[in-house]
Amino acid sequence: MEEEIELRQYWEMLQKRWIIVVVLPLIAALTSGIISYFVIKPVYQASTTLIVGKKASEEGQAAVQMLDNSVLLANQQLAKTYAAIAQSRTVEQSVIEDLDLPMTVGELDKLITITPVKTTEILEIKVTNNNPELATAIANSMASEFSKSVIAIKKVDSVSIVDTAVIPDKPVKPNKMLNILIAFVVGLMASVGLVFMVEYLDNTIKTSNDVENVLGIPVLGVIPNYEAGKQG
Repeated sequence: MEEEIELRQYWEMLQKRWIIVVVLPLIAALTSGIISYFVIKPVYQASTTLIVGKKASEEGQAAVQMLDNSVLLANQQLAKTYAAIAQSRTVEQSVIEDLDLPMTVGELDKLITITPVKTTEILEIKVTNNNPELATAIANSMASEFSKSVIAIKKVDSVSIVDTAVIPDKPVKPNKMLNILIAFVVGLMASVGLVFMVEYLDNTIKTSNDVENVLGIPVLGVIPNYEAGKQG
């Protein structure tokens, strides 16, 4: 019974200050939408994949190698090693020169993520940029320059480009609808908290329920507002 009374009191608090509960989340969502759509620059991501392996002198040898788990494991370790090589200063400098990019190696490095795909011999190169065409060009150039570097380092290893990067048509950031939803939920939580805080700080008595809750005495009767009734 006491729990029902408390829930009813909370509901009455929210009803009494419903404007705060409604307006604050809407303002938060609207602000987030404006920032997401008109302030934050969209970020695009282009990706390419490569497969790293050992060359075989004969076709039969290659077939055996494909079934050999030890070779597969060795190639997976090779992919991890080559992930570091792909993002080396030498390769990135070659990409800058190839595309004539107006940036330093450090600036380019921040745009690139190279990840070995688990339990495979595959490397995935991802490039993010505000310009989708530039992100695509960098990804493809990274794959090309990396392949050249690997061949120069050790000719018995092969790197094949599985998928070339294509120009992305949609940005990966910002996620506009998710930002708006999060802002609305945060605004709703903040508005409820604000209502409870205002109610806690407000020690004035306005209704018969306030008399019972604040003073702890029963209400014997209510005197109507004669003047208000007369004006109505």
